[in-house]
Parts: sequence; structure tokens; C-alpha cells
Amino acid sequence: MPSPLPEHVRIVEVGPRDGLQNEQRPVATAIKTELIARLARAGLTAIEATAFVSPRRVPQMSDHDAVLRGIERWPGVSYPVLVPNIRGFEAAVMAGAEEVAVFTAASESFSQQNIGCSIAESLDRFRPVLSAAKRHGIRVRGYVSCALGCPYEGAVLPSAVAKVASALHELGCGEISLGDTIGVGTPPATKTMLAEVAKHVPINALAGHYHDTWGRALLNVYASLEVGVTVFDSSVAGLGGCPYAPGASGNVATEDLVALCDALGIETGVDLRLVCEAGAFICEALCREPVSKIARAMASAPHHVGGRPHG
Repeated sequence: MPSPLPEHVRIVEVGPRDGLQNEQRPVATAIKTELIARLARAGLTAIEATAFVSPRRVPQMSDHDAVLRGIERWPGVSYPVLVPNIRGFEAAVMAGAEEVAVFTAASESFSQQNIGCSIAESLDRFRPVLSAAKRHGIRVRGYVSCALGCPYEGAVLPSAVAKVASALHELGCGEISLGDTIGVGTPPATKTMLAEVAKHVPINALAGHYHDTWGRALLNVYASLEVGVTVFDSSVAGLGGCPYAPGASGNVATEDLVALCDALGIETGVDLRLVCEAGAFICEALCREPVSKIARAMASAPHHVGGRPHG
């Protein structure tokens, strides 16, 4: 029997980084910082702000220093940034980072395509980062991509995911985000993967990062809730995708995740209307419509969302 659903879920908003990093048209720094401010105003308490990566590889993140220095810091809100190595970590610390994230994969092929090294080599890159973070008192989050499938290798064994997640946890990552990078996961596969990883990493140290390519992200969120996961990544307006995963659409939309939790009676601390407004703001800047079904529904029927009255 599935466990009772949790009373509270923590949402890690990844839109300003994961959502925007592959946009071809430059997004002004002021737009990014305003988006982050709007997300904080909506009640999100973890907002991934930017990535201290090579401007050559990820041009959209070339203003990382200006973004991190320019954000309005809200009490109780963390602004983690992605760092690929010790050089990126040092630059992030200089800019005021208080939390960072490192990124690897459960697939060797994806690791080579995405970060240009093997999984083992990526872990070696992270060792000095974790060591330095401990000295500075900086929290580190670990990402594991391709947790439910790889665009190059196909199926990924749960044991492979568990091995990488365990290694990150042993290095000192306090939270491990497990990513369905190409959105092929199903609820049974998600539960099987989580059960295997939970043999090595406590369930309360795991987060779900589900892309919605096949429209199953919310199903995988629900399956994860049933086995005790209480942290989920999402991207405002459903922005994002991965340049190394052909056809992969963005993360589950923050609006849709919040609405699901509202409908289930699970507290998130996020104001659905305000997060929809943040999504509308960035979509206007990008000249596109939001992917979020809830955002579209609220635009056409703003007083009724998910069976709850709003207004």
C-alpha cells in the first residue's frame, strides 16, 4: 500500500537557470532579476538563479555574476547556482553564492555529451568543490540526469542511478535531485528507481526533477509523493529543455505542480496566482505562450482552479 501523502512539499524553482539557459535570444539581466523577484514574491523559497559556467558553452548564463549580485534577496529564500568545477565555485562565492549545485548523469554517453567527461571524472571534479563548500559553510545540491532514460543509451538501470546518487551523497551533497531528462518515465518506473536509490540515500534527501516531454511529469510527481518524496524541481511556465537530449521539453511547470498540490491538500507556501503572473511576465519577454495548462486555464477562467476558488 502506498504511504499517506505528505502534508508539505518544497518546490525548487529552476526556471531562471534551467528554464532560460537554452534560449537563443539573449534575455536581459534586468528581466532575469525581476523574474527571480516575482518568484520569491509568489512564495518560492528555493530559486535557482543562474549558472557559473563557460559563456562559450552557455551564452545565456554569461551574466551570472551580474544576476547573482543584482537579485533582491528575500528573507528565508535561497538562491542556489550551478557550478561545474572548482573554478566556477570560486567565482560563485565571490559573487555572493550561499548554495551551489553540481551536475552529473547516470548515463556515460549523456555525461560525455553534456559535460565532456565520464561520470567518474565528473565526480573527481566535484571533490574539491565539496571540500571548499564545507570550509565556507555553503550547501551543495547534486543533480543526476537521465535517471529514467537516456537519449543515447535508452533505458538506464536503477542501480546505475543509485550508484551515482550514493556517490554524490557520500561526497557531501545534502540533497540529490533525480532528473527524468527526456521525460520518458512512468509511475512504476519512477517508483522502482526511487526504491533502489533509497537503499543508499535517505528518501528525505531526494528530489524529483521530471520533464514533461511525454506528458507524464505530474504522474511521476504523484508516484514520488506516494513513496515519501517531498521535494520537487519545477520551471515557471514550463520553460526549459536540454540541448543534449533531442526533443526534450521543459520541466513540469511550477504552476501545474502548485495546482496539483493545492488539489491534494498539500501545502507548498506558493501563491498560485502570483506564480502564474511571474510566468506571464517571462513569457511576454520571450514572446511566447506558457506551456502550463493551469496558467492557460487561469487566463480563461481565473476564479476557479483545480476545484478551489481563487479570487
